[in-house]
Amino acid sequence: MQPSSPRLSFDRGTLRIDGVARSAVQFALACGCDWDPRVDAWRCEAIRASAVERALKATYGADWTNAIEFLRAPALDASRLPSLRPEQTEAVTQWEKAGRRGQVIMPTGTGKTVVALAAIAAARVSTLIVAPIRDLMYQWHRRILKDLGYDAGVIGDNQHVIRPISVTTYDSAYIHMAQLGDRFEFLVFDEEHHLSGACVREAAILSAAPLRLGLTARPWRADGRHTELETLVGPVVYEMPFDAARRNRLADFDVIRIPVALHEEEQETFDRCSRLIRDVIAERRRQNPRFTRDDLCAEASADPEARHAMKAFFAKRAIEDRAHEKFRVLEDLFRLHSGSRVIVFAGSNQMAIDVSQRFLVPSLLAHSPKWERHAVLDGFANGEFPVVVANQVLDEGIDVPDAKIAVVLGGHASTRQALQRLGRILRRVGEARAVLYEVVCETSGETQRSRDRRRNDAYSRTRHRSI
Repeated sequence: MQPSSPRLSFDRGTLRIDGVARSAVQFALACGCDWDPRVDAWRCEAIRASAVERALKATYGADWTNAIEFLRAPALDASRLPSLRPEQTEAVTQWEKAGRRGQVIMPTGTGKTVVALAAIAAARVSTLIVAPIRDLMYQWHRRILKDLGYDAGVIGDNQHVIRPISVTTYDSAYIHMAQLGDRFEFLVFDEEHHLSGACVREAAILSAAPLRLGLTARPWRADGRHTELETLVGPVVYEMPFDAARRNRLADFDVIRIPVALHEEEQETFDRCSRLIRDVIAERRRQNPRFTRDDLCAEASADPEARHAMKAFFAKRAIEDRAHEKFRVLEDLFRLHSGSRVIVFAGSNQMAIDVSQRFLVPSLLAHSPKWERHAVLDGFANGEFPVVVANQVLDEGIDVPDAKIAVVLGGHASTRQALQRLGRILRRVGEARAVLYEVVCETSGETQRSRDRRRNDAYSRTRHRSI
């Protein structure tokens, strides 16, 4: 028997509305619900909570029950927060004006974390911060303890401690949100462009949180899925152009591209692999004109010829990433910038290991344990290690000690990844000028990919040089 008045409840990532007749089609259309004959109730995705509440209020006034109970508001010490700069204050103000729901787009190094902490302090409700990787999750934990005086819970990395303010990763949020969706009233998505992934987006859909904040330096994705962020998080409420940040908050910088030639044996292998791939794709296109390398990759598990072509593709990439001449150039750059902190971004884990072993410098890889990463970054900060080499670990959001020299050895980075790497050296320290070196193979696609990345506005009015 249905209750005498409507009742809204959370049920494993969905909302269940009991007490509303099946004939109430207008109500269902207003909030996007479907009838669930298994329980004789209306049901919809948890993200529609605000729409359901509006429909219930419009139809039934105050005669309905909301059984969703978020965790209690935490006790925070907002006096610890650093003073907000004008642009940070404007970002928080615009987010509040938009109903405390929306995206804040600010370049790397301009203080998006402080904006989020200020929003958390202003909202004073249960909050879940979602970060792309474990290092960032723990970094958020440390910042919340330092700036808000609160020991946040941790959900992920073999921990499951839930508190009114908690931190997690996108993967853990996707796995656990069906159980957590009615615990947190406020969701903060750091590096929100990750949220557009086919599976990870469920972390937003399965939550009933009405308050949402997305943070990123560049939300746009090549697959166009960034358009979904308005539904998952909210509209863009504040956007700071890179040029404005550069004038006020970021260091001036040069971008220097250094082309290198492959050795004779490397070039012969590279050309042979290229011909093999072209021949296989050309043969397949005789039967299917739309055949692409993605199709070739999909067939590699069952087709020996496709598998052989994909091996050639990865051999080409390895030659680009680990060209012998890149080591010589890197040695020259180390000599040129002796005494300065230098970050080296390798194109692969193996290249990072090769650089580490050849020059006896520490490396940071995805599988490096947490204690090792902290030890390396602390040593880099205090000058014990003048150089650190990484593949992708430092690309997004990790607080890196002040450095003004970066060397990119891999040419496969996307525009977003390139901007994140550039951001590692752009925090203003006095009047010091930053330098980003791109070491690319001139006879491969790396040079063109480097040119394509520079079309972003972050590189406008920048001194570009080639050596």
